[in-house]
Amino acid sequence: MRSLSFILSLMLVGCVTVDATNQSDPSFNPTERAEARIALGIGYLEQGNMVKARENLEKALDHSPNYYRAQLSMAHYFEKVGETQSAERMYKTALKQHPRNGNVLNNFGTFLCKQGDYSSADKYFNAAIDQPYYYLISGSYENAAMCALKAGNSEQAKYYFTRTLDHDPYRASSILHLAKLEIEDGEYTQARIRLMKFHQSYGLQKPSLKLLINLEEQAGNPSLQQQYQAKLDKMG
Repeated sequence: MRSLSFILSLMLVGCVTVDATNQSDPSFNPTERAEARIALGIGYLEQGNMVKARENLEKALDHSPNYYRAQLSMAHYFEKVGETQSAERMYKTALKQHPRNGNVLNNFGTFLCKQGDYSSADKYFNAAIDQPYYYLISGSYENAAMCALKAGNSEQAKYYFTRTLDHDPYRASSILHLAKLEIEDGEYTQARIRLMKFHQSYGLQKPSLKLLINLEEQAGNPSLQQQYQAKLDKMG
């Protein structure tokens, strides 16, 4: 099952000098310096170089201690290395300073869901969605849906996946998860239509074919089940 998303849109910065800064220089821009360090830090984090990741993310905070993206990146680092209490403190610092920032609200919700606090996580996802200038609504709805699944609330998950697709009809993960839930609820026609549209957009995929095989088996259509099984077998 797809994990919840840490939302921090990063533009990787190339050929940027980030050393030997002079903060008294009028041209010094702390946010730009922090962004460069964030890009480096996240890059190292994805490569598994935790030492370099922490070094750069700490320097991002040195440049701009109250910058929410630096705070979220450092919290994300703490999560990755298993320092849960440090991550929570950093998230709460960001939340205290930026209580109406959709990214902060969403990412704290993601953190809480991972800790098993599903009810609180849901509140933060919805708070993010409600912010007037927050544009990553589909991501927060999908996170809310995934968290609802973890909590065992399939009806709420269906609602959130539907809202995700209202905002982003081509979000593949939500399409597949929603189709799976529809199949489980016996809504075969709706699931079939959804998966056909998925194939029109993305071509035949193993996860979607497996869902169709399951759908037609439950719907009592062995010939269609065999057709989809044959297509899946050809994919290896």
